[in-house]
Amino acid sequence: QVQLVESGGRLVQAGGSLRLSCAASGRTFSSYVMGWFRQAPGKEREFVAAIRWVGSTTYYANSVKGRFTISKDNAKNTVYLQMNSLKPEDTAVYYCANSLDYRATSSYSDVHKYDYWGQGTQVTVSS
Repeated sequence: QVQLVESGGRLVQAGGSLRLSCAASGRTFSSYVMGWFRQAPGKEREFVAAIRWVGSTTYYANSVKGRFTISKDNAKNTVYLQMNSLKPEDTAVYYCANSLDYRATSSYSDVHKYDYWGQGTQVTVSS
C-alpha cells in the first residue's frame, strides 16, 4: 500500500506560480514512477508530468513543457510540481499518482498504469 497526500493548490492569477507537493508513505521503495495528472470539470483526467522514482528521468505533457517542472526528494518521499506562467486552462484538480508497475516507465501518461492516487488538490487560475 502507498498513501499519497497532495497539497499546495489554491487560487492564483494568470501568469503566477504555484508549487504542489505530494507526500508519499508506505511501500514507496517498490515505486517505479510518480506522476501528476489533472482533471477539469467535464473532462477526462489527463497526464501532466512524471518522474522515475529511481534516477531523475522526467516526462511532460506538451501543454506544460517549459512551464512546469516535476522534481522529487527521495529522503522525504515527496514529489513536487512547480508550475510557472499559469494559464486559466491549467485550472483543474491535480492528482498525484504512484506506479508499482515497471511498464509505467514507458507508459507514464497512461492512467491505468498507476496503482495509487491522492485525493487531489484544486488549482484555479483566474484571468
